Amino acid sequence: MQKRTVPDNGTPDETADVETEAAADVQAAGTNAEEAESCSDEEETFFEEDDLEEEDFEEDDLEEEGFEEDGLEDDDLGEELEEEDTGSKKRRKRRRAGRKEKKNMGKKPWVIAGSIVGGILVIYLGISAFFIGHFFINTTINGKDFSGKTVADVEAYLKDQVKDYELTLIELNNETDVITGSEISLVYKEDSSVEDALQKQNPLFWLTSLFSKTSQDIRIQVDYDENALEEKIQSVKAVTQEQTEPVSAYPKFDGNSFVVEPEVYGTAVDMEVLTEKIKDYITEFNPTLDMLEEECYKLPQYTSESPEVQAACDTMNKYCEASVTYPMTENVVVDKNLISTWLSYDESMQVTFNEEAVREWMRGFGSTYDTVGTARTITTPGGKTVEVSGGTYGWSIDEETETQNLINSIKNGEVVTREPAYAQTAASHSAQDWGSTYIEVDLSAQHMWYIVEGSVAFEADVVTGLPTPSRATPSGVYSILYTERNATLVGEKDPETGEPIYRTPVSYWMPFTYQGHGFHDATWQPGFGGTLYQTLGSHGCVNMSYSDAGTLFGMISAGTPVVLHY
Repeated sequence: MQKRTVPDNGTPDETADVETEAAADVQAAGTNAEEAESCSDEEETFFEEDDLEEEDFEEDDLEEEGFEEDGLEDDDLGEELEEEDTGSKKRRKRRRAGRKEKKNMGKKPWVIAGSIVGGILVIYLGISAFFIGHFFINTTINGKDFSGKTVADVEAYLKDQVKDYELTLIELNNETDVITGSEISLVYKEDSSVEDALQKQNPLFWLTSLFSKTSQDIRIQVDYDENALEEKIQSVKAVTQEQTEPVSAYPKFDGNSFVVEPEVYGTAVDMEVLTEKIKDYITEFNPTLDMLEEECYKLPQYTSESPEVQAACDTMNKYCEASVTYPMTENVVVDKNLISTWLSYDESMQVTFNEEAVREWMRGFGSTYDTVGTARTITTPGGKTVEVSGGTYGWSIDEETETQNLINSIKNGEVVTREPAYAQTAASHSAQDWGSTYIEVDLSAQHMWYIVEGSVAFEADVVTGLPTPSRATPSGVYSILYTERNATLVGEKDPETGEPIYRTPVSYWMPFTYQGHGFHDATWQPGFGGTLYQTLGSHGCVNMSYSDAGTLFGMISAGTPVVLHY
């Protein structure tokens, strides 16, 4: 048997040995088939002649019987029988020859076919026996072709690979690093991996390997210095250079809506992945590791294609559909531009609506538009402009209630214009929020006016509180709490006696503070206006003559603003 030379690279030259052995088996099978056919023909001839002799014997007996039955004499029939006997023999020979020819023609194809099948079977089993110890055709192990090779061939190749092995790392910007087997004391560790791979193939199915490829990944066992490898990894340029972390794609408000801001890939190395990949490449003897392709760099958690990011954008844009307009001195609009600042997302791209931020905004909104106690200006009927502050009158937003109202409107995507919820209202959102109908008291001039729709409807001199800390009439903007006829005014208790310092009945009572300051008739006063308040001043109330108090009582009602200033 001739063998073809195997190339130096260790790859078998097709299946030379298999074909040579197969040809020898075919020739032997052909010789056996011819011998079997010859023996078959001889046996057939032998048995056919025996059959014919028996037939001749039977025919002779029949002829003798016929002779006796006819009762012919021997002398008369002798010559006739001899002639008939000669003709019968010729006819029998011809019949025997015909029958033999027919039998031979019927059996010969089957004998030939059987011989061919037998020969093929012998060849097939012979090749199957070959593949008990050899890998199938089209077999690759760890990417290398080992068709027709033995376990020893594969292991020899692997040992050679270990001896000269080196791994090249391709980093960003086409920078490279090399790890050689000698640097990490790399050695091949024999085990049953290759033998196990061979045992996985069934030799009887070798024919299928001609039409399909078999690829097996064998994790080759190697030994190397773990510490040396770790030191080598730590010295890789991608690890030692300055690294930037990746940035995931995220929802970004572009002034109109939330859109997906694309991810940014950094240069930070994922050390766990890099170490694992290097070890895998070493055990598989792969020569080149592309760190970018093998995802050895830290990747953004989310990319522009991540459905979580788009879902977060959709949710945030749903909130931004809302628009709430508050008609103050000028419209205050809560829309997407403001709402977008109250929305955030976490690491899982779950959207959070910051209700506390809404509450904080509402406090600022209230401080801007609440007017209670704030400094305001007023122009008196005499043309004097003064500033007045303090008091209890003005706008006061119910911040807690309106915060919840606003949150609900945003969640429901409402587009609406409405007043905020107020704890207290005023007549106007203008700078002079008490409107154009109000009571004004000039504490310096000791004079009062009742203004209706911007015009003086009534005015009178008054006496206000004695200018001392405990009895001075407070300045500020207030409102009439209620009106009452025939009331008794009761002063504070005297600490020494425990009795009120005064108990005074009045006909007209119009309070504007909860501390007991109000307008009322003071029939005990000798006069009104001027400087009387400095010596005969009240305990804080605005004293009026009986008639003036009655006139004012008939003109005003609870809620009428009261502005007191110096």
